[in-house]
Amino acid sequence: MSQQPPPIHQEAEKVHVSGETTKSGETPDVNENNNTTDQAAERAAGKQALKDLLAPVRGKLMCARILAALSGILAIAPYIALVQLGDTLLRAALAGTPVDAERARFIVLVLLSTFMLRLFLYFLALGITHFADLRLGDHIRSQMISRLSRAPLSWFTATNAGRVRKALQDDIAQVHTLIAHQPVEATAAVVTPVALATYAFVVDWRLGLLSIATLPLFALANVWMMRGMGEKTVEMDSKLAVVSSTMIEFVSGISVVKAFGAVGRSHAAYQRAADEFSRFYLAWVTPMLRGSALSDATVSIPILLLVNLAGGATMVHAGWVEPADVLATSLISLVLPAAIQTIGENSWAYQLTGAAALRIMKTLDIPIIARNEGSGTVEGDDSKNQKVIPRDNTVEYRDVSFAYGDGPLAVQNVSVTLPAGTVTALIGPSGSGKSTLATLLARFADPTSGSILLGGVDLRDLDPSTLYQRVAFVLQEPQLLRVSLRDNIALGKPEASEEEIRRAAEHAQILDFIDALPQGMDTIYGEESNLSGGQAQRIAIARALLIDAPVLILDEATAFADPESQADIQEALSTLVAGRTVLVIAHRPESVIGVDQIVVMTQGRITAVGSHEELLDEPHYSRLWRSAQLRITEPESGKGSQAGSKLNTVEEQR
Repeated sequence: MSQQPPPIHQEAEKVHVSGETTKSGETPDVNENNNTTDQAAERAAGKQALKDLLAPVRGKLMCARILAALSGILAIAPYIALVQLGDTLLRAALAGTPVDAERARFIVLVLLSTFMLRLFLYFLALGITHFADLRLGDHIRSQMISRLSRAPLSWFTATNAGRVRKALQDDIAQVHTLIAHQPVEATAAVVTPVALATYAFVVDWRLGLLSIATLPLFALANVWMMRGMGEKTVEMDSKLAVVSSTMIEFVSGISVVKAFGAVGRSHAAYQRAADEFSRFYLAWVTPMLRGSALSDATVSIPILLLVNLAGGATMVHAGWVEPADVLATSLISLVLPAAIQTIGENSWAYQLTGAAALRIMKTLDIPIIARNEGSGTVEGDDSKNQKVIPRDNTVEYRDVSFAYGDGPLAVQNVSVTLPAGTVTALIGPSGSGKSTLATLLARFADPTSGSILLGGVDLRDLDPSTLYQRVAFVLQEPQLLRVSLRDNIALGKPEASEEEIRRAAEHAQILDFIDALPQGMDTIYGEESNLSGGQAQRIAIARALLIDAPVLILDEATAFADPESQADIQEALSTLVAGRTVLVIAHRPESVIGVDQIVVMTQGRITAVGSHEELLDEPHYSRLWRSAQLRITEPESGKGSQAGSKLNTVEEQR
């Protein structure tokens, strides 16, 4: 019945993806004093986060506590009725007279009424806290999803995916206990034993002392076991995060690890983290288990009955108390330890919830891509609902620089114009900043300095809905959701009609394949059908066609497609690029000969801009072109060069 060791099996399940990814085999190596200070600071931050998080429902929780307190006070009513009923029956038996049936019925009626009222108040309090929990959970999830939807892509790149899942799912579930149960249970756990102990002393102070005789030993044992609980809880959560991250690292890369015969080395990092956690946990809970056994013995039913009934019998024999009084206080003594245990369990839940609340508040405080109140062409008469709209589809990069977090600049002082209705190709070696520059146009992040204009309007001045009506993208690896193929195609335009969706699929050269599936458009991707890379890419192209955005970003859309699909994808792309402002990320110069302009990037900077013929004498481009010619002459790269050159066909058809 005493404070139990931390439920590690539950916590491990909750944090199995919560840790930030660490280098293989690394574990925190910090000064012990600094670690203690950090833990104390984190506990204080957790308490403040919990206070801020519960602010919207604080009034409801207080109301529930009051009802729980009234319910706790009413807990003494059955014992009062028991004493009164016992006294009535005993007096009648000793006097040899009939039992006062009217009084007995009244006592029983009072007992039942107060018992039912107590249950009603208790469940009413729980109902209030559960509704408060539902409202707060919905409020938190809505805020979190809204925040995440406006977070820059760079934040997701730098953040462990488990952190997001944990905040959205596990941490909100953890807060559920504190809101839906803790206010009622903790209040009742405090008020009920106080009320019962008080009544035991009212019955007889000597019986009152007997009812709490073993509690000091029980309480002292629990206080001893609870010492350092807050710091240990934070440390446990931290060490579990390390175990989690090394486990994810091992499992995620298992195919590569096995292929290169590095299973032992890769597994060692996880094993070291698990061993360290095991040593910490055993050192923490082993003394607690011994203390738990001793404290449980002091409040075990045999000990409590022995103390109270033996002592009570002595007092009855001495004529100090009545048998009914002894029975009532003995029953009270059995209830008190359980109430104290509830307080301990709620204290443990409070420690865990503080850490969960802090993670939730941090997620709610992530950076977002804000919208400026800029100027430009305005649509609509209502000043409150005015939207700035671009005048055309020209894209301008003006002295744009960008860095991921505190790292070096990935793009440096880039200035280039993409005229409306033209195709611009970005080429350069790996890591030159091509994809970064393209994703800035899709506003996955904002430039560290400089600006990007669409039709003369800074992207930061555009409403997101306006931006994504005008900018679409088809990436190397199409991201499809585990929903129907229809919903995947209509992701950017949910209100699209069936006819529009089918037309987009037809132009993307994928409609015949979809119609041949047993469920057709209702096929769930990833469950009822697994698509090849080329088929998934054509679904992504159909999605872009349906949006009908005038600005298009293509990231080597045929790079990972199978040879059989490349021709279909190229035909779909020829439809997609027609009449649009297109930015193509290319890895092979031979694939972009026919574009309107080629932008050569090296180490985050633009080194040349022009057509293929104009750039043949430019050092960086000519080096890339010579490398491409060497690939073309190699027999094994023939298929690749044919597939790459097909963008010229797209240009001719455009």
